Amino acid sequence: MTTPTTPQPTYRRLSRGDDRWVGGVCSGVADYLGVDVTLVRLLTVVGTILGFGCLALVYLVAWVLVPSRQLGWPQG
Repeated sequence: MTTPTTPQPTYRRLSRGDDRWVGGVCSGVADYLGVDVTLVRLLTVVGTILGFGCLALVYLVAWVLVPSRQLGWPQG
């Protein structure tokens, strides 16, 4: 008898995108979530203004920690 195998889940990897204005973080988040990059950029700007710059700090940390897709990370 053969035992049925369960398919392994595929995990998407967050990477900074190629459509970049500054660091590509918004582009990578938009690709990861499957939404338009303009929406993510708009929410980032509004969140930075309303959050007194806290989101700008999060953006800078993500810019440093999230790998760039240009460095060979696979998309998806």
